[in-house]
Amino acid sequence: MRRSHSFLALALVSGLALTACGTNASEAPAETQTVTMWSHAAGNEQEIATVTEAIADFNKSQTAYKVVLEKFPQESYNDSVIAAATSDSLPCIVDVDGPIMPNWAWAGYMQPLTLDSALEESLIPGAKGYYNGTLYSAGAWDASLGLLTRKSYLDAAGIRVPTIAQPWTKAEFDGALKALKASGKFEYAMDWGNGWTGEWFPYAYSPLMQSFGGDLIDRDSLAQADGVINGAKSVEFANWFQSTFKNGYANVKQSGDRTEFINGTIAMQWNGNWAVKDAYEKFGDDLLILPPVDFGNGPKVGAASWQFGVSSSCSVPEGASKFIEFILQDKYIVAFANRIGLIPATATASAEVPNYAAGGPFADFVTFSNDYGVKRPETPAYLFISKAYEKAIADIINGADAQRALDTAADEIDRDLADNDNYS
Repeated sequence: MRRSHSFLALALVSGLALTACGTNASEAPAETQTVTMWSHAAGNEQEIATVTEAIADFNKSQTAYKVVLEKFPQESYNDSVIAAATSDSLPCIVDVDGPIMPNWAWAGYMQPLTLDSALEESLIPGAKGYYNGTLYSAGAWDASLGLLTRKSYLDAAGIRVPTIAQPWTKAEFDGALKALKASGKFEYAMDWGNGWTGEWFPYAYSPLMQSFGGDLIDRDSLAQADGVINGAKSVEFANWFQSTFKNGYANVKQSGDRTEFINGTIAMQWNGNWAVKDAYEKFGDDLLILPPVDFGNGPKVGAASWQFGVSSSCSVPEGASKFIEFILQDKYIVAFANRIGLIPATATASAEVPNYAAGGPFADFVTFSNDYGVKRPETPAYLFISKAYEKAIADIINGADAQRALDTAADEIDRDLADNDNYS
């Protein structure tokens, strides 16, 4: 990878005893119960369009519940949820970024999510959020990263086109960067996306570190970063990553709009499937979507994106869960994928999306997500880990000593874990 809203009072109409002409007493229908929902996607017209369609269809399909939506800009959404939790005014349904969910569950913002078991089983791993082994959230999509370049670029430089069966090794990737830079056709060989900030850093770069054999925290205990985020393999990654900037292959001052690859001044880009549509429209079949590099421990990409969950203060959790099941039908998963370009959360939905169906131009992203996806550590500490890692990598890009920067991150994370009793 930020207004509060009060619940409506909900009441059931009690049964009314009616006696007439000797008939038995009967009950009046129960009043429709309101289920409030917040979305982070204000401003994203395509995403909101699918959400509002699903809400309208759900509200028409039954009379027990009525979902009412309030939209927030993504930049302010998380802060709004935290403020609402503090004032006990959370809505029934929240959407939550996958890696943040364990913190919200631990903090008491969310309750376990009950889904039909067949639906839960059908969702790809990156579309399900578990904390302490319990499902708390589920989503209609996942996202994946890949290397974007053009076949004509690689052919001209004599570079092998990697495949899922045989991705580039570190040595091959280093050679590709060197050859593309030496061709003189590009200002830079590689766009790592370092003009972006926030959650992009751990989402995009920690999988590269994991492919080296490092990680953000000890995955078994989730109680120690020292020796892991600053361990030998993590430092090896950091020194290598820094070298791509020192050697002039990547731009320390990379722009945030990332238009250079489309404009032809950068040869290759580390980016997500959400960005590939524009490149495909520009380059057609010359566009290559390459698997991540195998740096020694297999190719890796980040997993888990935005998902739906039920707040802990929701008074009608059964209605909230029914709506989440409703919006996770393939009909809406397909609509999300077609409109916003993300990976469908079920295999059956993928088969209905031309870009992601077998043989589709973006189908490899589905493989990347399923085969290479690594979730960020499923711990409430992740919110702190993310910020510490972002600062360390930003400093390393700008020339800081890698060991020292990662040592600082390890110390800060372990101090946070200790201060919070390991979030037990």
